[in-house]
Amino acid sequence: MLRDYFFHHVGQTSPEPMALEISHGQGCWLYDTDGKKYLDLISGISVSSLGHSNPKITAAIHKQTDLHLHTLVYGEHIQAPQVLLAKALAETLEGTGIDKFFFVNSGSEAIEGAMKLAKRYTGRFEFLACTQSYHGSSHGALSLGSDEYWKQNFRPLLPGIGHIHFGKTEDLERINQNTAAIFIETIQGEAGVRTADAAYFQALQKRCNETGTLLILDEIQAGFGRSGKFWAFEHYGIVPDVLVMAKAMGAGMPIGAFAANSKLMETLSQNPVLGHISTFGGHPLSCAASLAGLEFILKNKLIDSVDSKVNLFHSLLKHPEIIELRSAGLLMALELGSFEKVMGSIRYCLSHGLITDWFLHCNTALRIAPPLTISEEEINFACKLILESLDYQPEEITN
Repeated sequence: MLRDYFFHHVGQTSPEPMALEISHGQGCWLYDTDGKKYLDLISGISVSSLGHSNPKITAAIHKQTDLHLHTLVYGEHIQAPQVLLAKALAETLEGTGIDKFFFVNSGSEAIEGAMKLAKRYTGRFEFLACTQSYHGSSHGALSLGSDEYWKQNFRPLLPGIGHIHFGKTEDLERINQNTAAIFIETIQGEAGVRTADAAYFQALQKRCNETGTLLILDEIQAGFGRSGKFWAFEHYGIVPDVLVMAKAMGAGMPIGAFAANSKLMETLSQNPVLGHISTFGGHPLSCAASLAGLEFILKNKLIDSVDSKVNLFHSLLKHPEIIELRSAGLLMALELGSFEKVMGSIRYCLSHGLITDWFLHCNTALRIAPPLTISEEEINFACKLILESLDYQPEEITN
């Protein structure tokens, strides 16, 4: 019955959704209404990085529900969950100058806010982004993308947006005095986990400084410990002008933010006043969950275990069908060379209790982005099924 309601009344994003009827979650596992359990190897697309029903997170949410929910449009009332979260986030960015956070509801909204901030602060309207980037699917965020497949039926989009190749230093000359900002993922996620070296990022920051262009780093998928550092830009010896975050930020609750120094951020509060507003931005439940999640990551030193878990994946995932395993911490892409092989692996894994996925701009690779809390035993289970999937015959699959 619920399945029928789902297809009749819930807006669909694809003709063939996974359509698992989820009952509950615990740790790295999800359970359907028939009692079958599935290891979540993608954390709800890098969101549930502390697992499902984490007791510390649920306790923080329950405590806040007894106090209050929404009180007034974001930015007008002093609410402890927002203020304490902002202070804790600032402490992770000590020494960078980034000390103010504008809370919204999602990564796409954070990108939209950062675009407005860049225009307001610089007085310019041209933007650059990278080919194969993904910053969200709202109007402005979609405009920053380069792949025509996702954009073609929604034009006209925002004008004044160009694209350069990620990691290609010679393209940085396209940043000029007309460029308000460049939006760049510190780690390209939907491109199938692509990275650049420190020299590239340092050259990028130098060019932005020379032209008065804001460097806006999108760490929506890479932040909050997934890369092996709390913020992925810490690997490269740079500091962005604006930092965008979401996904794992809420530990399973919806929240996002864009952050900058006080001088930058104050431009949104004047000329015009209310230069950017969000009714539900910084919702107290989401902020309470986010703060609890941040504290859980640091207290349990989850970031310290990322490298060893990545190494275990690399040691186990050996197979003639595997072309490459690209990794940036616990954000990994298992390159198989074709969409057919990826879908075959996804289907086999799902039928045997493992949730995997592909990438929007790289459908030849299998997505691996488990909760940071995943155990060695669970990694062994996941890798065993993935390897089995590369050998399976279709008739082997049973539901």
